[in-house]
Amino acid sequence: MLKAPELLLPAGSLEKMHAAFDFGADAVYAGQPRYSLRARNNEFSTLDVLQQGIDGAHARGKLFFVASNIFPHNSKLKTYLRDMEPVIAMKPDALIMADPGLIMMVREKWPEVPVHLSVQANAVNWADVKFWKKMGLTRVILSRELSLDEIEEIRQECPDMELEVFVHGALCIAYSGRCLLSGYFNHRDPNQGTCTNSCRWDYKVENASENETGDLARIPVETIQFNYQKALEDANQSFSAMGDMPRHPLADRPYLIEESTKPGQFMPILEDEHGTYIMNSKDLRAVEHVERLAKIGVDSLKVEGRTKSLYYVARTAQVYRRAIDDAVAGRPFNPQLLGELNGLANRGYTDGFYQRHHTQDHQNYMEGVSQAHRSQYVGQVLSLADGWAEVEVKNRFAVGDQIEIISPAGNEIVTLSEMRNTDNQAINIIGGAGHKVRIPLDAKYEKALIAKML
Repeated sequence: MLKAPELLLPAGSLEKMHAAFDFGADAVYAGQPRYSLRARNNEFSTLDVLQQGIDGAHARGKLFFVASNIFPHNSKLKTYLRDMEPVIAMKPDALIMADPGLIMMVREKWPEVPVHLSVQANAVNWADVKFWKKMGLTRVILSRELSLDEIEEIRQECPDMELEVFVHGALCIAYSGRCLLSGYFNHRDPNQGTCTNSCRWDYKVENASENETGDLARIPVETIQFNYQKALEDANQSFSAMGDMPRHPLADRPYLIEESTKPGQFMPILEDEHGTYIMNSKDLRAVEHVERLAKIGVDSLKVEGRTKSLYYVARTAQVYRRAIDDAVAGRPFNPQLLGELNGLANRGYTDGFYQRHHTQDHQNYMEGVSQAHRSQYVGQVLSLADGWAEVEVKNRFAVGDQIEIISPAGNEIVTLSEMRNTDNQAINIIGGAGHKVRIPLDAKYEKALIAKML
């Protein structure tokens, strides 16, 4: 029988941690802001809350990993062991680490503590994995830049090392997150935990030409002859550097970009055969590869997103739990899972580097089934009594809407037949966030989330 990989979810708060477990996660990860790569939006910034998280996970028979994956400058080395001492005393199930110096310090002082190599360390081959095995690490989180075939080869060469891979969440445009954009633009270093996600800002692209001094200058819009539809058709046919396909000539021209909050400040960009270097990545969604990853023998499937919403944590935990359970039971992949993930805020989805070349038929299929189950998060059940649920509203919905009840007890799509306000008066429509409303709901749907079908 196929071994089920661990499902590992992010925990940005105690509430999100428990939601992850309620909806199917086996383990969570969180980190102290000073020594992890998430210095903001983190409830685990105090030792008291971190202790509650670790104890709460263990009380449920679950695992809690602490991210300590910063690349520290000298000043943080002086305080690291002292600050980590109370954390180690809480008995987390592992530390997630990237910096070789910090790993050396932890292995010398606390050799009994399991250490997992962070994706930030960019492990991309089996020799790398064997090296970290010799250093006493118990798990390697492989780089996001690997294909399924490469992961399988690493598994075959390193049968005695735990392997973990990311299957969902934001993708960095730099190698496994080792990015300089935020530090360059805002003097906030991503590898110190203060990334401002500069790669996801709203940029406009401007044409440029080289002037007599060799600098790039903006070409005024009125001088540009551009047919968008023709350019799109041409790009779809030939914008590529793979195989024998010719590269589109527009890819070799220089361009300038302008960020929406800094009008008039133009920055040069160039694209070569490896891609464009200052543009937004789509989000990773690899639920369709769960079966293959399980068959390869990957030990843990990880979802990114410690700063994401409660709905994101619950929905991804539930969807990937179902995908894992289906794979273990030998059931075929359920394409409805793609659509359920489409209801989450995303920048478009990609399966990253797992499968290098997709056929047009495959792409059309993936897009088609992704749209088949579109929904929008509209509310969270706060309490249930006498057949009615009090719901905290997140987005507008109305009587007559088809809504999906998403709960640890299972999901159900129903037509909303009635609704009452907090004064127990019948209403037909409720506005957006900031309201509360009552809807009829069975008592089994405690801790449910509500989505409106689109």
